[in-house]
Amino acid sequence: MLNKKYRFHSRGGVKFVYRHGKTLRRPDLSLVFCDNDRGKTRFAVVVSKKIDKTAVGRNRIRRRLYEAIRLDFDKFKKPRDYIFVVYSKNLLALPFPELQKLLRSLLEESMLQ
Repeated sequence: MLNKKYRFHSRGGVKFVYRHGKTLRRPDLSLVFCDNDRGKTRFAVVVSKKIDKTAVGRNRIRRRLYEAIRLDFDKFKKPRDYIFVVYSKNLLALPFPELQKLLRSLLEESMLQ
């Protein structure tokens, strides 16, 4: 699991990123990101009840994404805020290497902007 100091702690930061950030969209997942002046990178994963009605399913998706982020954390040099928004329950059954590949493609594209 990703360390707590690299996660969002309030809704204010999330609202700011939604308002001022850029969005990259894939069929199952999207990434909203913007630069910050806090000196560290922060992450959030948003999984709606529309995706899975049970908290167990939503939390499993969230934990899998946080783990994929943690494994690639050394690639984040620039302090930014990232919010991953899940649009499909398919991420629950997606093999972990494919999930990492999807995450990496979004992050690499975000670093070019």
